Amino acid sequence: HVQLVESGGGSVQAGGSLRLSCEASGYAARDLSDTCMAWFRRAPGKEREGVARIATGSGNTYYADSVKGRFTISRDNAKNTVDLELNSLKKEDTAMYYCVNQFMVWGQGTQVTVS
Repeated sequence: HVQLVESGGGSVQAGGSLRLSCEASGYAARDLSDTCMAWFRRAPGKEREGVARIATGSGNTYYADSVKGRFTISRDNAKNTVDLELNSLKKEDTAMYYCVNQFMVWGQGTQVTVS
């Protein structure tokens, strides 16, 4: 049974940084590296937004224009996680952040609040 659990959210001031982590259970480390993973976010009153994605194999990454140059998605196969580093945070980055795999398994989310 595959589960994804996010962590690392919190409250920071504008300009600050956070590192979110998505831990996968039910995967072998090799399987996680063979799975396309993504981070989404949903702010109050707004549509869900795809933030970043990392492909299998080459590990090519994709970022929404709103976060390009500030956020970085990466895999840590040793820890069996997919991480999202958030830098130069803005108030508009305030949202619940979710990770999801290519099989549409979602985590429960972790809250990021920027003041």
